[in-house]
Amino acid sequence: MFKKVFPLSSIIFLRFFGLFLVLPVLSVYALELDGATPFLVGIVVGGYALTQAVFQLPFGSISDKIGRKPTILFGLVLFFIGSLICAYSTDIYTLMFGRFLQGAGAIGSVATAMVSDLVEEESRGKAMAIMGGFIAIAFALSMGLGPVIASNFGISTIFLITSGLVVVSVIILFTKVPTPPKIRHIYHNKSKTIDILKDNNLLNMIIINTLQKGLMTAAFVIIPIILTGADYGFNWEKSELWMVYLPAMIAGFIAMGPAAIFGEKKNIPKEIFLLSIVLFLASFVIMGFTTSSSVFVLGVVFFFVAFNMMEPLVQSMISKFAKVHQKGAALGISNSSAYFATFLGGTFAGIYLNGTDRENLAITLSAIIVIWLIWTALKLQNPTKHSHLYINHDDVDLDKLTALEHEHIAEWYINETENLVVIKYVSDAIKEEELQAKVAK
Repeated sequence: MFKKVFPLSSIIFLRFFGLFLVLPVLSVYALELDGATPFLVGIVVGGYALTQAVFQLPFGSISDKIGRKPTILFGLVLFFIGSLICAYSTDIYTLMFGRFLQGAGAIGSVATAMVSDLVEEESRGKAMAIMGGFIAIAFALSMGLGPVIASNFGISTIFLITSGLVVVSVIILFTKVPTPPKIRHIYHNKSKTIDILKDNNLLNMIIINTLQKGLMTAAFVIIPIILTGADYGFNWEKSELWMVYLPAMIAGFIAMGPAAIFGEKKNIPKEIFLLSIVLFLASFVIMGFTTSSSVFVLGVVFFFVAFNMMEPLVQSMISKFAKVHQKGAALGISNSSAYFATFLGGTFAGIYLNGTDRENLAITLSAIIVIWLIWTALKLQNPTKHSHLYINHDDVDLDKLTALEHEHIAEWYINETENLVVIKYVSDAIKEEELQAKVAK
C-alpha cells in the first residue's frame, strides 16, 4: 500500500511545501509592494485558496472523464505559471493574480480520488493518513525554512523554488505514480450529495477541516505583522522570524506522530480533535493579548501543535465516515469548503488589522473557536470499527445482495475490475459465515 501512495504523496508534499514555504513571511514582505494595504495583503495570503475552492469540484469531474494523470499535469502547469508570476511581481495586484493562478491548479481532490483508485477499501484510511502526514511535514518544514530563505535571498527566490518543485512533481507523476485501474461501483441506493451534510460525523469533519484551514491563514497574516510592526511593541526584524517558527515547527512535528497513532490505532480521533481545538483557543488568546515575546512564541507553538495534530487525521476520518459512493463528493465538499475558509481567514485577519487592534481580533477568533469546541464535543463521534468481506461475484446471488439489509452492515458494492462483491460490516456484531450465507447462490 505504501509503495502505491508514496509517489502521489510526494507530489502533494512538494506542492504544499511550495505553498506553505511562503506563508510565514508573505504578509510582511507583501506590505512593501506598490499599492499594498493590510486588507489586500490578507487577500494575497489566502488568495490561492479562493480559486482552489472554486476549481476543486470541476477538476474532480474532469479527472473522471480524461483521467487522473492528465488532470494533475494541467493543474501543476497552472501552479508553475502562477509561481513565476509571483516571483517577478512588483506590485500587490500582480502578486494577487499570481496567487489566484497558483490556486487554480486545484489537484487536491483529484489526488485523493486517485488514492481511492489505487488502494483497497480497508487500507484507504491509512493511505489518507499517510497523505495527511506528508502535508503536515511540508507545513512543519516550510515554517523553519521559509523565513531563512526569504531573509537571505528574498521572497522571489521562494516562488522560484516553488516553480522548480513543480518540475520535479511532473517527473514523479509520469515515472513513479502507477496508472489507476478502472473501477465502477454499483449500488442499490442512489447517491445524494445532501446525504453527506445530513450525516453528523461527515458534517463535523467538514467543519473541522474548514475552520482549521481558515485559522491557518489568519495566523499567518497575524504572526509576522504583529512581531515586525512598530505599532505592536515587539519590533522584531524580518530576519528574526525564524526564531518563532523554528521551535513551533519542531513542536508541531513531534506532536504529529503520537496524534496520528492514537487517533488511528486507538480509535480516539474525537479526543485528538478536541485537544487541538483547545490549543487553537489558547494560541489566539496568547497572540492577541501578550506583551512578552517569549509568551507570544509559546502561543505560536500551541498553534503549530494544534494544526499538526489535526492534519493527518482529517482526510482519514472523512474517508472512514463516508460510504464508498460518497467519498469523492465528501472529500470534494470538504476541500472546497476548507480552501474557501483559507481565503476568508487571511482576508478577515487583514480587514481586522486594517481597522482595529489585535485584541479585538483575538476575541472574535476565540469566540468562534469556543463555539467550534462545544459543537464538536456534542456532535462528533469516533468511527465504528468495520471489517470487509470479499466474495467472488460469481458465487453471489444478486437478488439476495440487492435485498441485503442489516443494522450492522454499513454498505456493499461490486468491484467489477476484480470481479468481487465487497461487504462492509461490524465484525463484533455479525459473523463472516452468516454474511456469506445471506448472499450465496
